[in-house]
Amino acid sequence: MLDAIRNAATRYEADVIAWRRALHQQPELSTEETQTAQFVADALAPLDLPTRTGLYNTGLMATVQGKKPGPTVFLRADMDALPIQEETGLDFASQNDGAMHACGHDAHTAMLLGAVHMLSGMREEIHGAIRCCFQPSEERLPGGAPFLIEEGVLDDDDHSPAPEVVYGQHVAPEMPAGTIGVHSGMYMASADEIYLTIHGEGGHAAAPHELSSDAVVAAAHVITALQSVNSRHRPPDVPSVLSLGRVQADGATNVLPDAVQIEGTFRAMGEAWRQKAHGLIERIATQTARAHGATATVDVKTGYPALYNHDAPTALARNAALDYVGEDRTIDLEKWYAGEDFAYYLQECPGSFYRLGTGSASGHDTHGLHTSRFTINEDALSTGAGFMAYLAWRYGAEASRG
Repeated sequence: MLDAIRNAATRYEADVIAWRRALHQQPELSTEETQTAQFVADALAPLDLPTRTGLYNTGLMATVQGKKPGPTVFLRADMDALPIQEETGLDFASQNDGAMHACGHDAHTAMLLGAVHMLSGMREEIHGAIRCCFQPSEERLPGGAPFLIEEGVLDDDDHSPAPEVVYGQHVAPEMPAGTIGVHSGMYMASADEIYLTIHGEGGHAAAPHELSSDAVVAAAHVITALQSVNSRHRPPDVPSVLSLGRVQADGATNVLPDAVQIEGTFRAMGEAWRQKAHGLIERIATQTARAHGATATVDVKTGYPALYNHDAPTALARNAALDYVGEDRTIDLEKWYAGEDFAYYLQECPGSFYRLGTGSASGHDTHGLHTSRFTINEDALSTGAGFMAYLAWRYGAEASRG
């Protein structure tokens, strides 16, 4: 099956690239993926697979039923784009102003489509069933994953028993194209959003002594004080980061504003510390503001949980990568502070979330995820599609041998 899937990946390479480019031209933001869902449905239609549509409105899931007994494997690709104006200069650049596939979800969707097509043609050799889920709204809280779980994508259904394992794949522009990266255990951080408003008294910038408090000065002290959350309170064995990326005062050279808005993110790889830190953020912000005669309102929006890769499914993914791409192209990943709603699936079912190296496309410098010039090396697409198919097949085959 290894050679058969590699050969199938080569046959479908042009299709996967074409699907990726078509999706890249028509990016849709979270919860708005109607055209994307229709594109996926149209691409799946010739396969005549049992398919659920309308999951969290725009999600869909197709099931490949093998001819041999075995477990159910769940594969997931996300479909949504980001609110970024594309500046890649690609011939197939986004045609939708203010929207861009800057996180590779177009590639994720195209590769899973490729895997479905390959697996559909190999049903005689598949042990069990493979659910291929195209998920909306990964990029926006609260994420699409918890809604799809509520709608039963991990439950028994009319076509297959509940999944025994879940796998997800994400592009990695920092890794050479066609490499596979794995990490067992805690891999990605929880991702919470912080919204602070420091309330003072606005007035003439020439007369701060006449005001009860200066919201700008109070906000500056709050920003500095919040750095003690990690530097003085974090347990040394729990990675976390607190970053404040937006500060808006709306004053002027001669105007002190009534309030200052501060926004940021808190990320952690330990649930107990995460919850404690939320309380510390509120306490430090409110008490520091009060010390400067101001008040603070604090809103910490709880985001995706930390992502934990289970040992056995990750070990199988690593062994599959060694066979599929070779030892020199199988990478042991470091922990990653990005957030990912695939973590919800992993809370419900054993599995693993791995990375596919996408390098930089020929003639393009490497740019990171979530940037206006991000792109991928399309040479990696056939590897990603083929590896997903091989991983799903191999899990079923090994589980059936018992």
